[in-house]
Amino acid sequence: MYSLVSAPVLGFDLTRLTGGSATAEVVLRGLRLQAADLPLLAERLPDEDARGPLWVEVESAARRMPSLKGLNKDDAAGSLALVERAPIGTVDALLTCLRYDVMAWTWSGTGRDAQQSEVAAAATALICDAAVASYLREVLDADTRRRLGAGWVAAMRKLPVGAPIDLGPHHYTVSALLDRLRSLRSNDLSRLMASADDARRNTGGWSPAVHSASWAAYLSDRVRTAAAAQMLLVQAVDTAAIPLADRAGGVWNMLSGAVQALVVRDLLDTSTAHRLLAPVVAALGPAWLG
Repeated sequence: MYSLVSAPVLGFDLTRLTGGSATAEVVLRGLRLQAADLPLLAERLPDEDARGPLWVEVESAARRMPSLKGLNKDDAAGSLALVERAPIGTVDALLTCLRYDVMAWTWSGTGRDAQQSEVAAAATALICDAAVASYLREVLDADTRRRLGAGWVAAMRKLPVGAPIDLGPHHYTVSALLDRLRSLRSNDLSRLMASADDARRNTGGWSPAVHSASWAAYLSDRVRTAAAAQMLLVQAVDTAAIPLADRAGGVWNMLSGAVQALVVRDLLDTSTAHRLLAPVVAALGPAWLG
C-alpha cells in the first residue's frame, strides 16, 4: 500500500494524521542516510527487553486507528469525519516501505536470500521506532511515544547534517512552490480550495496524468527524489494550516499531482504537465514556476 513509487498515497495519509509531518521528517532523513551514519543509529537502538513492551503497545494502538470499517450508514456526519481521517495504509505498510524501500540500499542479495548486516538492521529498527511513534500519535500514549522516539532523537543530535535534500533538475521550481504554500494568506487559501473543488468536478485525464508522472519518475531513477518532494509537501501543507476537510477533499491530490509533475517536468508531454499544473497555477499564480 505504501511505497516510494506511490509516495503520494503515503503523503495523503500523513497530511491527514496529527503526527504526519513528524513521520514525513523521519522518511526524509531516512532518504538521506549514508553508510557511515548506520553505526551511530544502531548504537542508539534500545535492547529487546526495552523495545518488546513498546511494540506490544504499538500493535494495540494500530488497531485503534480510524478505519473505514467503522462507517455507520445511520451517522452521516460521523461517517464523513471518518472518511476524512481514516488512512488508506497501515502500520505494517509503513514499516515495509521503510525497511525495503527507504533502506533498500542496505540489503544484499535478492528475494529470500536478501539480508542486512547487523548494524544496518539495528539502524533500520531505530527508524521504524521513530516513524511509528509519530504515525500513531493519535492513539499512542505520550510515554510510549517518547520512549519509542528517544533513540532517534538522540541519534539526530549526533548525526552529521548530511547532504541537502535533492529535488532533482527542477529543484528550484519545486522549492518555489513549497515556499509559496508555506506563506499562504487567507485569500490564497480560498482560491486554492476553489481550484481544488473545480478540479474534483472535472477529473477527466487527471489519473492518467499522475500515472504518467509517476512512471516517468521510475524510468528516470527519480523515485527517491519524487518521494522526498512529497514528504516536503506534507510539511508545507501543515505549515499552511490547510483545513483537514480540504486536504481530504481534493487539495492534497491537486498539490501532490503538481509536485509530481514538477519533479519530472522535462520528461512530460505538454498536455500531461498542463493537466497537473494548471489547477495550482490558477490558484496561486504563475510566479513560482520561474
